[in-house]
Amino acid sequence: MRKELDQIRRDRRIVISLIVPPVLQLLLFGFVLNSKVENLRLGVIDQSRTPESRELIADLGESRSFRLTSSFLAPTELTNAISDGRVQAGLVIPYDFARDLQRGRQANVQFLLNAMDANTATIARNYAQGVITAYSSNLQGSGLHAQFDRIGSSDVGRPGRVDLQPSFLYNPGLLASWFTVTGVLGLLCILNGSLVASDTMVKEREVGTIEQLLMSPASTSEIIVAKIAPLFFLLCIMALLSIGLARLVFDVPFHGSFLLVYFGATLCLLSGIGIGTFIATFTKSAEQSQLASFFVNPPLSALSGAITPMESMPRWMQPLAELNPIYHFGVIARASMLKGSGMETLWPNFLALFAIAITLVSLSVLRFRKQLG
Repeated sequence: MRKELDQIRRDRRIVISLIVPPVLQLLLFGFVLNSKVENLRLGVIDQSRTPESRELIADLGESRSFRLTSSFLAPTELTNAISDGRVQAGLVIPYDFARDLQRGRQANVQFLLNAMDANTATIARNYAQGVITAYSSNLQGSGLHAQFDRIGSSDVGRPGRVDLQPSFLYNPGLLASWFTVTGVLGLLCILNGSLVASDTMVKEREVGTIEQLLMSPASTSEIIVAKIAPLFFLLCIMALLSIGLARLVFDVPFHGSFLLVYFGATLCLLSGIGIGTFIATFTKSAEQSQLASFFVNPPLSALSGAITPMESMPRWMQPLAELNPIYHFGVIARASMLKGSGMETLWPNFLALFAIAITLVSLSVLRFRKQLG
């Protein structure tokens, strides 16, 4: 036992694998896998423009759940902002809001939610309902009675209550599988692409056929293309099968273009192949490749927004998610399939995904070319 402990202590890779991965994984998942929803971007249409409506807006803005970002004049402007992702929730206060309260009636306010993530929409609705309930309770206080007394109206009794009427956009049935499945599509493309590419490259080195390839009349570029192209073709079939299963088994709607989603999947596959090839150039065996993938793939999954929304992550971690190809594909798949968005809206995500894919593939090709040389 003492001999084994001494041997483990002298092997730095084992010591690092025993300390670094659990620390990083625990910290990462502890920050990211958080069901609490905070700082949802809130847009408001205040048709009442009274002290009562401004107080309600202030109560929502002062809670940590919502962050007031924009005011709109027309409902179409608000729904377009929710569709574009500029805001995630919208509050519509009607013009007769204060009058209904003063006359003891029920005042209705509409609460629009982007329900592509059903869990976040449900939590946000509950948070908003809590704020509305507290606001209604405060209406029964003496301060508002005094305000109504100054009005001098004979029909003023107890002030009315506020009723929240939620509207769930893009996922009226609040099906959680729609959010999860569209996010897992990108996760599968990256994980399968990286694992298959790294295993293929490493096995070639273990068997010793790399040297035989170098002795063939093929150029280095031809060898690289011959290694990547078949993997890419087979993985494209896997992506096509996955999208079909999402539609047929989970009944995820397809309001947008199938070609946009499939093109995004191919860019995600190229990113995964680039990651796997890059890992393979630093490892000498399948075991080392799997250990290296353990350092790369879980952080990519956690920081992707595929399982939990990016808004639940700490703010300092959200810029890291924007460097993740899985995040951009998730935005493309959800916006195209659930909202029907087109290239005019999704081009920033396509551009970022294309840049990430080209960078990863270029780095892996340079490393592989250097290794062949």
